[in-house]
Amino acid sequence: MISRLKWFFHPVFIFIFSILALASSLFLYIYWYIEVSTGLKAAVQRYNLDPQQFFEAQTWVVILVLSILVGIILAGIFIIFLYSQKMARLNRLQHEFINNFTHELKTPVTSLKLYLETFLKHELPRKEQTKYIGYMLQDVDRLGDNISRILNLARIETKTYGGEFIPSDLVKTVEQFHENNRHLFGNCDIRIHNSSGQPFFYNINPPLFEMLVMNILNNGIKYNDSENPRIDIRFLQENGRLYIRFEDNGIGVDKTEKKKIFRKFYQTKRADSLSPKGSGLGLYLVQNIAHMHRGKVMAERLPDEKGSVFTLILPFRPQHA
Repeated sequence: MISRLKWFFHPVFIFIFSILALASSLFLYIYWYIEVSTGLKAAVQRYNLDPQQFFEAQTWVVILVLSILVGIILAGIFIIFLYSQKMARLNRLQHEFINNFTHELKTPVTSLKLYLETFLKHELPRKEQTKYIGYMLQDVDRLGDNISRILNLARIETKTYGGEFIPSDLVKTVEQFHENNRHLFGNCDIRIHNSSGQPFFYNINPPLFEMLVMNILNNGIKYNDSENPRIDIRFLQENGRLYIRFEDNGIGVDKTEKKKIFRKFYQTKRADSLSPKGSGLGLYLVQNIAHMHRGKVMAERLPDEKGSVFTLILPFRPQHA
């Protein structure tokens, strides 16, 4: 019974009820006026009275203006409703983000505390010390990545991210980035393909562009349950555009989530309930960085339904360094 009563106080129900009430009021007013006018016309004809005493030409103008005003009110209510729903969704996503991000911070901190307590209480051989120190460094890197992600988000959103845009060969940039960070991608087989063999020079902010590549690669690895994870990076030029395709053999992207995954704080829900914890900011940063480079990123599922492809699309005109 209580759950049924809660439905009557739901914003959607109240919105629909308000719209129907306002529209019904306008309809009844016009219907009442037409009925009264019909009765007055009959009385005027019956008693041979002057119609000007009962009917004014401005009456229909008043009704028209009233209808327009009611329409504006309805539009205003609808806009307010959409805004409130958007704010409710944003609040929910922020709540999920805080919970997930707290977990992301707490887990490495707890792990570091455990290792430090182990060092404090026990005399460990050098081999064991090296192993635990390696684990601790991984936890420190994880903390640093999370903190950097938040700081970078603030800088990008406020347009205060420094650095110049310089012409760079994107193929060499990606190859060098992969070579320098190979240790971060575990056992994932990352291959870079450039069938044309030509360089692709484009004005980029190197730190931002590397952040974009890092987040796309991390996403491809995170949402991959294959025994042999793989990501192929392909460079294609066509119709005045440069396409950089990141093709993985992971779980793929559902059609209903192709646009949602680029929203702030949004995280993909998996049917097996094994979705990795995260901040929900990686792909949001990717799209914003792409926009800063006058491009965009699109996601789609591969034809074989196994894996996904994220495509960075940039306006391209051949140039030289």
